[in-house]
Amino acid sequence: MRAALADLPPGTRVTAAVSGGADSLALAAALAHAAPRRRLCPGAAVIDHGLQAGSDQQAAVAADQCRELGLDPVVRRVRVGRRGGPEAAARSARYRALDRLDAEVLLLGHTLDDQAETVLLGLARGSGARSLAGMAAVSGHYRRPFLGLRRADTAAACAALGLEPWVDPHNGDRRFLRSAVRLDLMPVLEAVLGAGAVAALGRSAEMLREDADALDEWADKAWPDVCAADGLDVAALAALPAAVRTRVLRRAAVLAGSPAGALSGRQVTAMERLVTDWRGQGPVALPGGLVAERRCDRLSVR
Repeated sequence: MRAALADLPPGTRVTAAVSGGADSLALAAALAHAAPRRRLCPGAAVIDHGLQAGSDQQAAVAADQCRELGLDPVVRRVRVGRRGGPEAAARSARYRALDRLDAEVLLLGHTLDDQAETVLLGLARGSGARSLAGMAAVSGHYRRPFLGLRRADTAAACAALGLEPWVDPHNGDRRFLRSAVRLDLMPVLEAVLGAGAVAALGRSAEMLREDADALDEWADKAWPDVCAADGLDVAALAALPAAVRTRVLRRAAVLAGSPAGALSGRQVTAMERLVTDWRGQGPVALPGGLVAERRCDRLSVR
């Protein structure tokens, strides 16, 4: 936590996102300990997704534990939609609520285990280097101080501090893909490849992130050249290297409203065929009720 806060000037408002689980309670405790020493203004935000009976009571318990740590918590109830599936919809609602907070820096309690799960899910979707790069330690005003820690570390910290984490029932429900990966795939992975497999996935994510960042920067520079008033310029798209072109196409889909977490590499590849291998095929269906369609020398997402 000290390392994550080291570059912040005194008076910076730093808020920990707290669900009540072990990761976020340990995050809140670490923030409460480290922030005063740097003369920062720490806080906590408890997000109630309202997806389970008694969620408001659990949010209140989490807020009480934050107060005991010396943080002044706010509780926000969000409405979770359906776009992109339950996990993506809950994540979108949570980030929207966090972005509205009066905080300059927001801390998230993702651990090395979460990172490994994210990499495996990205691999399964075939979404390319960006998904395999996992989560960044710093992304805009979000920071993830615990990406180098195992989930067991945060549980041990809570036990040592006398905190009582909440165990989300959804984490044990295999109908949710991340829960299935956590419960079934990760134990097998470590049993076969050894205890270092999770850390190795984390290191791979760090290396891939540098490559992905460079390609994303190239795509950013190419974006104005491919945009036209009536869609994307197919000739300009075709002139780009494939790794850059797919990033531009993905951006077009996301900007049109397709949930980023639900958009797969297979779907982006199908969009790319409208540019590089167009034989008059029809529209490509995308998450969020959208389609990508080519008409003559223009490609549009609507």
